[in-house]
Amino acid sequence: MYYYIKGTLVQKSDNYIVVDANGVGYMIYTSLNSMQNAGEVGKKITIYTYLHVREDVMDLFGFTTIEEKNMFMQLISVSGVGPKAALSILSVTTPAKFAVAVITNDVKTITKASGVGPKMAQRVILELKDKMKTDELEIDLEDESDDILSDNRSEAISALVVLGYSSNDAQKAVKGIDGTLSVEEIIKKALAGLL
Repeated sequence: MYYYIKGTLVQKSDNYIVVDANGVGYMIYTSLNSMQNAGEVGKKITIYTYLHVREDVMDLFGFTTIEEKNMFMQLISVSGVGPKAALSILSVTTPAKFAVAVITNDVKTITKASGVGPKMAQRVILELKDKMKTDELEIDLEDESDDILSDNRSEAISALVVLGYSSNDAQKAVKGIDGTLSVEEIIKKALAGLL
């Protein structure tokens, strides 16, 4: 319903912020990462939002970057992962590190989140990897003599798909990046190019 809210940051709390947009104060639940990136109270801010509606509650969730919002949307699409668990995961990892954790089966990174056990972490990895497979990535990178270059770029493309980008956009974003970089560095550079 709301794609983003632009206004003045008027309050920061433990798990939410309040943004005043034209005289209306929006209470927006957010991750610790977005809370830190939000800046100081009194400053202008843009928050990318998601309205979560249940039969008895309407909660607004928001993030300082599109990547973090995309990661949130991917997480809540996993069965058994609600908005609170998704925020908990977002609070302990960045989108790039999360994507790498999914493609490398790194349960430990995901279980650092409060209230997220090994079973939930494994379900997140399994379901998001399955979604990547259904996208049928056709990776068309320049001919590389070193398999590691292709592997790092391929993993970065897969990670970007986990974050919600199309395989075509992910391939374009990764194409000109040095393949000798780590997967995480390739993802960071690709995300900068996608903005």
